[in-house]
Formats: sequence, C-alpha cells, structure tokens
Amino acid sequence: MDCASCAQRVTRALTSVPGVASASVDVAAANALVRWQPSTTPAPDALVAAVTAAGYTATVARIGAEPSIRLRIGGMDCANCARKVTTALTGVAGVDSATVDLATGSADVRWKPGQSGDLSGLVEAVAGAGYTATLEGPGAAATAAPPITNPWKPALLLGVPVTVLLWIGDWVLHLGMDRGFQWAAFLLASPVQFWVGGRFYRGAWRQARVGQSNMDTLVALGSSAAFGFSLWGLLTGYHGHLYFMEAASILTLISAGHWLEARMSTRAGTALKALLELAPTTARRLEAGSGAEEVVPVARLVPGDPIVIRPGDRIPVDAWVRSGESAVDESMLTGESMPVEKSPGSRLFSGTVNQNGRLVAEVNAIGESTALAHIIAAVQRAQSSRAQVQRLADQVSSVFVPVVVLIALATGAWWGFGYDSAAAIHGRLASWLWESHIPANPAAAAFAMVAAVLIVACPCAMGLATPAALMAGVNAAARRGILIRDAVALEKSGRVTDIVFDKTGTLTVGRPTVVASLDLRPESHRQPPLERLAASLAGPSQHPLSRALARHSGDGGPTGVSGWREIRGSGLESALPGSDTTTYRLGSGAWLEGMGIPLSAAAPFAASQTASGASVVFLAADHELIGAIALRDALKPNARSVVERLEHSGFRVHLLTGDRRETALAVARELGLDPEAVASDVRPEQKADVLQRRQASGSRIAFVGDGLNDGPALAQADLGIAVTQATDVAKEAADILLLQSDLAAIPQALDLAQATLRVIRQNLFWAFFYNAAAIPLAATGLLSPVLCAAAMGLSDVIVIGNALRLNRR
Repeated sequence: MDCASCAQRVTRALTSVPGVASASVDVAAANALVRWQPSTTPAPDALVAAVTAAGYTATVARIGAEPSIRLRIGGMDCANCARKVTTALTGVAGVDSATVDLATGSADVRWKPGQSGDLSGLVEAVAGAGYTATLEGPGAAATAAPPITNPWKPALLLGVPVTVLLWIGDWVLHLGMDRGFQWAAFLLASPVQFWVGGRFYRGAWRQARVGQSNMDTLVALGSSAAFGFSLWGLLTGYHGHLYFMEAASILTLISAGHWLEARMSTRAGTALKALLELAPTTARRLEAGSGAEEVVPVARLVPGDPIVIRPGDRIPVDAWVRSGESAVDESMLTGESMPVEKSPGSRLFSGTVNQNGRLVAEVNAIGESTALAHIIAAVQRAQSSRAQVQRLADQVSSVFVPVVVLIALATGAWWGFGYDSAAAIHGRLASWLWESHIPANPAAAAFAMVAAVLIVACPCAMGLATPAALMAGVNAAARRGILIRDAVALEKSGRVTDIVFDKTGTLTVGRPTVVASLDLRPESHRQPPLERLAASLAGPSQHPLSRALARHSGDGGPTGVSGWREIRGSGLESALPGSDTTTYRLGSGAWLEGMGIPLSAAAPFAASQTASGASVVFLAADHELIGAIALRDALKPNARSVVERLEHSGFRVHLLTGDRRETALAVARELGLDPEAVASDVRPEQKADVLQRRQASGSRIAFVGDGLNDGPALAQADLGIAVTQATDVAKEAADILLLQSDLAAIPQALDLAQATLRVIRQNLFWAFFYNAAAIPLAATGLLSPVLCAAAMGLSDVIVIGNALRLNRR
C-alpha cells in the first residue's frame, strides 16, 4: 500500500468478505484490524484471498476476540435469574460487561479491549449458575431480537380462571369440606400444579444439579407440601380442610408477581433499548465520479467514504460535514432539546436526526468506534456493575434458601409435635395483631405452616434491590445525557461534601478572547504588531489561551519559528525569523519574574485587567518585557445559578484555577463564592495535590473538569465528573460523564445519582425488613399460604416499582 486510495481498496476488499463487520486499514503501519460480526467464526483464509484479489498481499498476524457475542440463555424465569446470569458472565476473565435480556432469553457479552474471548468459559459460568447457554447463529447480535410476549402470560391464562373458581367454591359457597368439591378441586388444581408449577420445578432442579437453590426451590417445596398433603387427605379419607385451592393460588399469585415484574423490568430498560435502536442499518454512499447515491449496509462503509444525509434521515455513522448546512437533533444522545446547527467541518454523530438540509459527509468512525457505541457500552457496563452494599445482599442470598428450609422444617416439627404451645403463641400474637384461622389437626397445621414459611420467604427482593434501581437510574440518566460509570460511582456520590470546579472550559465557555493589550516597545519598533508577534509564538500550542491568541491574529503572524518549546503551566519560548539571537517568551508573570524579567512597567495594566476577571499574559524579548495581553473567558450563562443551587443542596463549592489570585477572585465574585473557596495559581500537575490536601481535612470531593491535564485530579477526587467535549483522558478518569453543554446537568447528575443510591438503600431495607417480619408471622400461623404467596409476589413488585420512580425525577 502506497497511499490512502490503496487503503480504501483494501478496506473494501476486506468488508466484502461475508461476516466482516468492519475493517480499519493503517497505511503507515501497513496493517489492518478486522472486526467480525458478533457470533461469526473468523475466516482468515477468506480475508487473505480477498486482499490478494485486490492486488495486494496479506498475512494473518493474530486472531483476537470478537468485540461482543450473543448467547441464548435457557432456564431464566425472573429478573433475579437474569441478575445471576449477569453476575456469572461478568465473573469470566476478559469480560467487560454483560447485558442479559429476560424477555428474549439472550445475553450480549462484550469483551475488554485486547482480551481473548473464551466461549467455553462463558458457557461453563452460566452452567455453574444453574442455567444453559448456547452461541446464537452468525450475526445474531447485529440485529434486534424480535419482541417476545411476556413468558408468564400463558401461566396466568390457565392459573387465574382455575384459582378464581376455587376461591368462589371455598370462600363464597363454603364447599371446602364437601367431598365432591374436593375431588373437583383436585382435578382443577392438578394442571396448575404440574403445568404452571412446571417452570418452578425445572428451575429448582437446575439449581439442585449444581448444588444451589433459589426462589424456585422454595416455591416448588411450598406448593408441593400443600398439594401433597391435600392429595394424601383426599385418598385416605381425611376429614378436614384440604389445600388444593392454596396450592393453585400459590403458583398463580407468584406467576402474577413475575408477570408484573417482567413488565416493569422492561420499562426500566427502555432507554438502553432505545439507544440500541438508534443507529440505522443502511446508508446512502456517494459514488466517486458519477455522484450517484447507492444505499448500502452500514457494515460496508469505511472511514473516508462520502455519504449523503437527506432531511429526516437518521445519521448512520460518525462523520464530518463536507458540504451543506442543516440543523441536527442530538437530543437522543445529549438530552438537549434544541437542534444543533451543522456546517462544513462540523461533526455528526451516529443515531442523531438530520432535520432540514441535505448534507454530504465523510465517514469518520463506524461500528464500535462511534460515540453512540461508546455510550451504549458505558450504559451496559454501569447496569452490570455491583455496589458494595449489594455484595452484602448477595452473601445473605447465597445462604438464604437453605436457612429458610431449615426454619420451615423446624416450624413443621413445632406444629406437628408441639401443637398446643404453637397454638398458644399464635393466640397471644393474634390478640395483638389480627385473627387468623389455623387447622385443628396437628398434621394439617404442620403442612400448612411449612408451606407458608417456604412461600413467604423471598430472596428475589434482596437480589433485585440494587440491579432494579441501578437499571432505572442509569437509564433515566442516559435519557438526560448523563453517563454513570458504575454502581461504585453512585455510592461515591452519596458521600460527597465538597464540589471543586476547574474554571476554564467548565465554568467558562472555553473560548477566551483578547480584550486589551499593552505594547511597551518604542513607536518605531512596533512591527510586527504585538498581538501578531504573540500569535506566532502561540500557534503550535494547544493551550486555550494560545489558541485564542492565534484566532485573534487571523493570519497567525510570522511563521518559521525555531527552537520552539512549551513549558507546561508556565509559557512558551522561541526564536523568530530574522532574529537569530533574540529569544521571545510568552507566558505567566510568575514565570517571567522567576527568570529575572521585571514586570513593573505593565503592573497598572495587569492590575486593572485582572480586577475585571481577565487573564494577562506577558511577552518578553530576551530579558526585557515588551508587552502584555489581556484575555477573558466569559462565564457560562447559568454558572452562578448552578453554584447557588449546589450550595442550597448542602455542598461546599470551590474554584480551582491556574489564574492569578486577582483574576480568580474576580471570577469568584461573579459566581458568589467566598475568597476562601478559591485556589489560584495552581499548576496542572498540582491540581491533584490540592484535592488531596482537602481530602486530608475530611472533605469528600467531587471534581468537575474537562481538560487533558484534569485526568489526575479526576482520578484523585472521590467522585470525578467530566463535562461535554471532555478529552479522552478526562473521560477515562471520570465516574460521571455529562454529554450536555448546560452546567445545570451537574446538579441534575448529582441529584439523580444520590436518588438512585437512596432507592437502592430503600429497596434493601424493604427486602430485609419484609423477610424478617414475614417469616415469623408465617411460622406462627398469622399468614395463610395464600396470603404468603400474594405477599411474596408483591415484594418483587414493590422493589421494582420503587426503582421506576427514578424515571419520573
């Protein structure tokens, strides 16, 4: 390969191979990275043949892991099953995240970059959790799975009518002791016991085979105890109440609870599903030469391809605008309702919608390299993470079922062999709480109480407490353009006491402008103009003030600087054309004073400008000051109101900046901050040290920044928040990433994160409280098996319903 066109020909050859999702060719490195469609078996020989046919040579250097694969999961019945599968998959080495969809019975597993995928390890991990996993066919993950009807609906279609008939016969018509009705109840309850209950029996058996137990175990044992005792009584002529109605009610009510749970879980995950459906599958590629538009699959696009985006089209990939002007709706990614104007040079993002103009754009990123793919990956990673508090719940859940079985056996023995004492305690409690009927026969009482204890216990509520809230909170945040890294970030947000803002680009608009200048050179020596001279020094630098000077000069001034170097956090120095012996220095006053250059001639100018909030840079020729330039970066319109809102919420707000003290204090006055809350003259490498000193005094700090040099500070802070357009370094170090340009997203993000954490704690409290209260009540006969079934089903619904409140914040 000798040129970019060679690379494009090789790319087209590679993407023409069946199963290839994308190919990225690097001319300089003379290599190509090929990504296969999920679940496709790599075919390196086909790649080599395609490249050879295009007139080039290729050898396979390494076959790595697919970025993601889709597995078909068997045996999942509820959201807690999905959680267990997720935990099993994310425990496999090399897995970055796993998203399990209960409705479709599938799991999308994403590997960490550079990690080799171990499919057998995934299958074994799922099997170890008591479920089955098989690899779906080629390309399965590339297309959306068809919607599947709620799997609990058929169970309700049978269970509800039967249960209602049994309720009417037993409670309304009082036929419970009639032998004919008891036989009818047996015939009606049997299909419910073995068909509706079959799902629970299969789940319990799968867990038993791997030496585990779960809620299915409790339901299967409890309903079997009620049904088995009733069948024994029917066949032996027992004259007492039989529990066919209770057995059917247990299975029907718990199935109803799972049906509601599945519906609510689907609602909790709507934001992620919406993100997955944003990117279209085809694009209009502009053919070279003819200018004709060809509709092609997005998988066949390569970086550099020209594409056409018509009004109303959803943008298929990340791209740069070549020609045309339009407004683009980016609300689905950033949460901002106002369309963004696009013109040549503007960046377009996959999944956003072109509104009113035709655009011709050049493909910049495809597949998993797009901004949309990164957002989806972030949301999936957050949803599959676990908070520290959830680990305690998981430890309790792991021993919960065996403990409940032991309690149920002890309860049965107590009622069977110590009926009088059990009945006496029941009577005393009933006088304080409520009256409830208990069987007069010790054996019947024992079976009834065993069934009640087994049914009322609910490990699912504990297991779902964190995942349900996390899913709802992360999705609610994603809809608002807020990406939460993981559950640990939520826990961090709950401990924050202080918020430290980096000034430039965070509180300010990030585009400083020149507001005044002072030229100290004699009139006869003022060529080139001071600002053009400064621009020539600033041109190669990426510092915001340097870029502002270069923009202000327009043509950039003299070119051909030699010996140019940038002293980080201090300034620039270089020689200019025609001045072999003169070294020009542009930078901070402290830096120049440290080199022995007096600044007294510019002191009045600097004092007046810094008092108004401007930053002043000084320009020296060798060891003589020749001028000063004032630049000002305006605060964002709502910066003060955001600071006031945060302070009203109880946070202490601080300002961190490299500006001189006078400039920093002027900005602080505009924001309404006390001088004690300002840290000025802070060099980039000192930011983390400043935060560390505050943390040593007991503060729990959230740092808000966006720049390349904010990475260490974001990592040092207890909670790192990166704002829109943040550099990759800042994004990697941040716990929360804001896609909006509006500062109001910061209090929104903190509020939502803390609300999610509160819901997690509420759910865990409810789960523990429910089980701690319900099991003793069931053991003492104050809750019948039917009420226990209803309570157990509702406990899951309460946990998920509480989590869904986050969608309304």
